[in-house]
Amino acid sequence: MALTLYVDPVRWRAHQDVVTRQFPGMVPVVRGNGFGFGYEALAEEAMRLKADVIAVGTTYEAARMKDVYSGRVLVLSPYWRGEQAPALPGRVIRSVSCVESLRNLRGARVVVEVMSSMKSPGVSAQDLHLLRSGVEDVALEGFAIHLPLNRIGGPDAAGEVVACMERLRAAGLPLHTMFVSHLGAEELDEVQRRFPHTRIRARIGTQLWLGDQEATQFRASVLEVRQVVKGERFGFLQGKVPSDGCLVVVSGGTSHGVGLEAPKDLHGVVPRAKNVARLGLATANHHLSPFVWAGRRRWFAEPPHLQVSVLFVPQDVPQPTVGSELVARLGHTVTHPDRVVDCSAQAWPATTDAGTSDPASFGPASFDSAAFDRACEVV
Repeated sequence: MALTLYVDPVRWRAHQDVVTRQFPGMVPVVRGNGFGFGYEALAEEAMRLKADVIAVGTTYEAARMKDVYSGRVLVLSPYWRGEQAPALPGRVIRSVSCVESLRNLRGARVVVEVMSSMKSPGVSAQDLHLLRSGVEDVALEGFAIHLPLNRIGGPDAAGEVVACMERLRAAGLPLHTMFVSHLGAEELDEVQRRFPHTRIRARIGTQLWLGDQEATQFRASVLEVRQVVKGERFGFLQGKVPSDGCLVVVSGGTSHGVGLEAPKDLHGVVPRAKNVARLGLATANHHLSPFVWAGRRRWFAEPPHLQVSVLFVPQDVPQPTVGSELVARLGHTVTHPDRVVDCSAQAWPATTDAGTSDPASFGPASFDSAAFDRACEVV
């Protein structure tokens, strides 16, 4: 019994091939948990795509990757003087974001990050001229710029890259390669036309691995179903059951990433109102789980455990059966499944509830206030 990530390999790889054609010279980003697939699997995919460079987040990820990937490995986190890094082979490329770091990496492979409108680490426009002497002492792989996802005012994405490259050229720096992040295919083509003698290389992660959402699906095994009555106490916290129904134990807990949530940047009245409602429910200890049953996400009966979660299913909803699977709407970048299974979408294991295998289950669930009143009555 496991939390499983099912992957349709044909569809998944077809999308990768489309992205590869759109972005010649693309650098696949393989970092963190490997977008839920595992870094070993993504390293194999990068080699299938004939990528000569991959990008990872940290030196520790680079150390793990060196045994499963034979090409160059670009560490995105900038080098800082005095860091405690593991031993790395010479094919690892370090990012630097200031002149001092460049001077401490004599002889190393280096990519110089240039500050963008994100204001993330990078060499400022005023300091570019200071790089001229430093780049002569390293194996310069190129320059890089990391763009914001949203653009509010100022130049468009291509315009910002062009302006950056013009400053680099004006500073007399060797501009043979430029790495970019969050630049669209048409925008990349535009920049390439402006700088035909510079190789423009897009660093792509989410769009490459997760661009086709219907190629993957998380599912959790049902481990136990237990009948309960209203007011009965249960679980670690000995809370009361809100109404007659059943407690459903499913695989997947905090060690898998279940229950993890990043802060959201909310815009507009409706998203803010929904967030206020969610916080109000949380104050009353009502937390919506990512697990889908009978076409709806079910409520946690109590906070998720280390490796399992306990859900509450009210009496008027059909019960799942032990051994079946529930679709789980989980974020790839925070989820660590027990296993990854290659399986075409047509052959994904069926469940006893048609609603859980409906492709529409990937979308947001509608809120049924009547069902909530019945299932989560405060006792």
